[in-house]
Amino acid sequence: MLSKFCTLACLICLAGCSTSRLDNETTSHDAIVATYIAIAQAAYEDSLISARVLDDAVDAFLVEPNQTTLTYAKNAWLAARVPYQQTEAFRFGNAVVDEWEGGVNSWPLDEGLIDYTAESYGEESDNNYFYTANIIANDLIDIGGISVDAAQITPQLLAETLHQIDGVESNVATGYHAIEFLLWGQDLNGTSPGAGNRPASDYSLDNCSNRNCDRRRDYLKAVTSLLVSDLDEMVYNWQPGGAAYEDLMSKGPDGGLATMLTGMGSLAYGELAGERIRLGLLLNDPEEEHDCFSDNTHNSHYYDALGIKNVYMGSYERINGDMVIGASLARLMQQEAPALAAEMLARIESTELAMEVLVDEAAKGNTFDVLIASNNMAGEEVVSTIVDSLMEETRTIEDIIRELNLQNVSISGSDSLGGL
Repeated sequence: MLSKFCTLACLICLAGCSTSRLDNETTSHDAIVATYIAIAQAAYEDSLISARVLDDAVDAFLVEPNQTTLTYAKNAWLAARVPYQQTEAFRFGNAVVDEWEGGVNSWPLDEGLIDYTAESYGEESDNNYFYTANIIANDLIDIGGISVDAAQITPQLLAETLHQIDGVESNVATGYHAIEFLLWGQDLNGTSPGAGNRPASDYSLDNCSNRNCDRRRDYLKAVTSLLVSDLDEMVYNWQPGGAAYEDLMSKGPDGGLATMLTGMGSLAYGELAGERIRLGLLLNDPEEEHDCFSDNTHNSHYYDALGIKNVYMGSYERINGDMVIGASLARLMQQEAPALAAEMLARIESTELAMEVLVDEAAKGNTFDVLIASNNMAGEEVVSTIVDSLMEETRTIEDIIRELNLQNVSISGSDSLGGL
């Protein structure tokens, strides 16, 4: 007789097979968790593949810094966001992922820690001594009794010394958004159209703009290489024997379902509807948008929502077009509570449609920062519709948790939202 571990491993392998093979698979809790793991493995692998393409694009840009190669690197960054944002539904409920995520996708960031900023950025912050440390311009920093030798800009310096230095979360030295800032520069357009516009010559050794091009090159290469190694670590964590895999296995099948629904609900409600969307609208502040330098926030929100759908439906489309599909919460709910299953599908569709409107508006030039401007009533309606849809989706997720009688599920909230 196969052990429980081997049975689950076999189920995970099956989750990468064709749709027709799996349409008649069991909807046991074990099988559903196996699909969840298979999707996590695939999505993090895709994120790693995309980060390696980005790393290659950065190398090409640094060999010949011009507008063409900079655009290529920017496009590689945008493409890398597509699979990664779909992994965020695995963050909440999985402590291994949540603890790791801070070095990969932290935001917002005080960009003055890293590089030069416009005069409007200001000279100091009451909450951050390193607000204008400008590591790229300074190879030795001594602030508030903290001394930093930054003569060599390495992945270790960024990850072990600079990232969230002095315990300040906005001192983001690593991850996607540090790379985004280095490629785009500050977005100085406020709530008017337009993204950051860093010149390619900021990386030129022959015609350097804004000084310190050699160190800026070192920082960009170090932070991109670090992203690749961080994602490589998370890919391993989801394999048998890896920390995320083993932690999930220790919870048992019902604990696995609880983890899945915790991730779905916390991302939909507290993180996405609250911190990433509603807060920016309340403050009318473009600094609160997730991909604020590139104005890619609409896509990041769209793929976050898609990641929630992936977990519920038990399916994920890989960047090469292959499908990972298997037993799902959707099929289980159809068997256990058909009316609730129909309601959840309607909620997912409503959110997806609202996100598509956001993406369509961005194509017209009405990016997220434009939509949240003060007195932009049409923009407020677009954004508020998304928040409302995500909140309704979370209410239904809570109903599913109760229907399945799952324990130890805590959905993260946000001060920018009222109660569910």
